[in-house]
Amino acid sequence: MIIKKFTARTEQEATEEAKKVLGNGIVIMNVRPVKNSGFFAFLKPQKVEVTVALEEENERTPIQPVIKPVIPSAPAPQVAPIKNLETDVRKADDSSIIEEKLDSLHSLLEQNIRQNEKEDIVEEEVKKGEEHHSEVTVGKNETSEEAISFIKVLYNTLLENEVDEKYANQLTDEIEKVTKANTPLQYALENVYQKMVLKFGKTETITPSDSGVKAEVFIGPTGVGKTTTIAKLASQLYLTQKKKVALVTIDTYRIAAAEQLRTYASILEIPFRVIYSIDEMKQAAEDFKDYDYLMVDTAGHPLHDVAQRENTKKFIDTLSELMDIENFLVLSATTKYRDLTEICDCYAEMVSYKLIFTKMDETAAAGNLYNIRMRTGAAMSYITNGQNVPDDIAVFDAQKIVKGLLGGHNR
Repeated sequence: MIIKKFTARTEQEATEEAKKVLGNGIVIMNVRPVKNSGFFAFLKPQKVEVTVALEEENERTPIQPVIKPVIPSAPAPQVAPIKNLETDVRKADDSSIIEEKLDSLHSLLEQNIRQNEKEDIVEEEVKKGEEHHSEVTVGKNETSEEAISFIKVLYNTLLENEVDEKYANQLTDEIEKVTKANTPLQYALENVYQKMVLKFGKTETITPSDSGVKAEVFIGPTGVGKTTTIAKLASQLYLTQKKKVALVTIDTYRIAAAEQLRTYASILEIPFRVIYSIDEMKQAAEDFKDYDYLMVDTAGHPLHDVAQRENTKKFIDTLSELMDIENFLVLSATTKYRDLTEICDCYAEMVSYKLIFTKMDETAAAGNLYNIRMRTGAAMSYITNGQNVPDDIAVFDAQKIVKGLLGGHNR
């Protein structure tokens, strides 16, 4: 894993420079303004520092694992070995950036270890001073006890946040490979944090077409908040980004949904149309060809309603022949994982998609976001956390979600 910092006048310029050096596979770990120094600092232009990470598959080397803890679950699947964490962290210019993001995670895990595994833990002296942070070092004679306690707490924390056992086992299996004699637990914690952020991958949001109008199609089951999500995004595109936006719906089954979207369109003073046939969809594509975005609401349907699913696919296929298109599968964060997997598998048979999770304000556990990302490989896009239009929506932030999954605050 390579971690580097790039400084430029803007976040975009720094990110572009990072891509030139490391490639497009980078993940942004942190963005912060750089304070100018010197007597005339106030005259110098403000700069932005972007910290990025890149995992190098071909440089991974196996590390002798510690004793595997007894965990009440199925055996962890074999995963590829990862690099020594201490080497990874020292490649960073300043690992305190990671620690700032972790916030109280380290102290929280230490507290849980002390409370729940007192008989297995031998307290070691806290190291101070190096790069302005404290680290608890695993002693040579206490490697197994301390490491097992750490991994147990990590595993239980992931399960409490509804990360599926399969993926929790994968993470603990990876972390035990880097938790060896004299490895600071802080390094181990930073490693699992970085690994999870990287597994979420790059967030992919709505982007304009290189030429002409672009169709943004929203699919998903009934009741997850597709219509409200469309209204929020349309408002941001139109009001904030000053884009030309038109709304259409092919959901002719629920009159209330169409009327709700019509109301939002009326408030924004943008076009709205209900589409009943393929010919009407073609006509809409022609009528709005000078627009930036065509936002398309679709009907939610029972998973096993093949006829309705095929009808929706016909509309999407028609649009894809006429313009650039991207599909967003809208899911509720409160839906059971078993049901989410069935929903994702069903829609994957129709189209490729990116992921939007709604109702984040209605759940205290975000494990399903990680589960579905790992299962589908689909890019994360947005989350919503309320009914207010257009405010209660945000670009997916892997760092915040991972911090919450590991027991941190302010997810």
